[in-house]
Amino acid sequence: MNVKSVEKETTRATVVVEISKSELEPSLNKAFLKYRKNITIPGFRKGKAPRTIVEAAYGKHVFYEDAIEEIFPELYKEYVLTQDMKPVGKPSITDMQIGEDDGVTLTVATDLYPEVTLGQYKGLEVEKAEANVTSDEVDAEIDRMAQNVARITTVDRAAKDGDVAMIDFEGFKDGVAFEGGAGTNYELRLGSHSFIPGFEEQVVGMAAGDEKEINVTFPENYHEKSLAGAPVVFKVKVHEVKETVLPEKDDEFVKDVSEFDTMDELRADIEKRVLEEKQNGIDRAFENAAIEKAVANMTVEIPDSMVDEEVENELERMDYELRAQGASLQVYAQMLGGNMDAIKTSLRPNALNTVKTNVMLNAIVDAENIEVSDEECEEEYKKLAESYKMDVEKVKELVNIKGDLQIRKAAKLVADSAVAVAPKTEE
Repeated sequence: MNVKSVEKETTRATVVVEISKSELEPSLNKAFLKYRKNITIPGFRKGKAPRTIVEAAYGKHVFYEDAIEEIFPELYKEYVLTQDMKPVGKPSITDMQIGEDDGVTLTVATDLYPEVTLGQYKGLEVEKAEANVTSDEVDAEIDRMAQNVARITTVDRAAKDGDVAMIDFEGFKDGVAFEGGAGTNYELRLGSHSFIPGFEEQVVGMAAGDEKEINVTFPENYHEKSLAGAPVVFKVKVHEVKETVLPEKDDEFVKDVSEFDTMDELRADIEKRVLEEKQNGIDRAFENAAIEKAVANMTVEIPDSMVDEEVENELERMDYELRAQGASLQVYAQMLGGNMDAIKTSLRPNALNTVKTNVMLNAIVDAENIEVSDEECEEEYKKLAESYKMDVEKVKELVNIKGDLQIRKAAKLVADSAVAVAPKTEE
């Protein structure tokens, strides 16, 4: 094999490779052996005809495409990746010419890692809010803690907002019960908006033993198409009404729910924790905004293949998270109308932004000669191994820590050099 020509554009390259018949011969024979058992030639038992006879019957180039497919990984590694360029995405064969000597000339196209012109990425002015905690926010956290230790008691009265109603229900559309529309001894917290609009409001006022027909209409965008926008009737029976009894928020309550003795101590601790959480969020937002500005200042043309690859990565992450919850990407797609292409399209803007950000940070790594020591890598490997309960050596096989740490340092450089300015106030 030999490279006949290499042509490069901004984000794409084509490499023309010549392959002689003798170099292709081993792959041609593999292709023949792969398919021979299914080939029938008059005068021969099925699968027993010699290759020369098969090629005479079907054409001497009958196995060429399969042979090229078999030899392509080696060809790509030895004759495309070795060129002075950085291919990305999946390569493709855009042309295949068979010569008179039965040799092959292949034209291989591949996207290239984009060339980057960095704009300003240091000293960027970025808005940064000031962290503060209000008394209402502290009160809300104390209310949440009170809800966690509240008592649930049965009451002999009509249900009201905030109560829990134990109900049986069955839904009917045009007088026919529909799938998934029934439940027994279901605990419904009124006001939670966990049922379709209008349902919970009509349970309010019902008491234990009451039965009622509730008329509601499913939302137009409901995931089950047969019910979207449809008027239905639910037959509902209330078995029990329960109310939430909150504890008195005094020093005894504080001792029950925390390590402190007084409400003042608890409030001070909550204020400190909430302030830290807010500050961390503001710091992350500041770093993200600085990086976004740096990305906007960069000039680059991203090939579609890099965005496609990031979309597939995001789909894999989504599928993993959904499976951890007992669902799957296929079920999620069905809930959205069964269109996986629509999901991919919705992911593309974020995928493009992710690719641009990574490309920019890698360019900063090169521009600033950012290095990572062996000690830093080892420390990070240990952290990951502990986090995932894996052997350190196994983590080293799976993760490129050095590249990740370099990118983190580049992001920190952008954020640390950014100048915080007060957010603009709306008129």
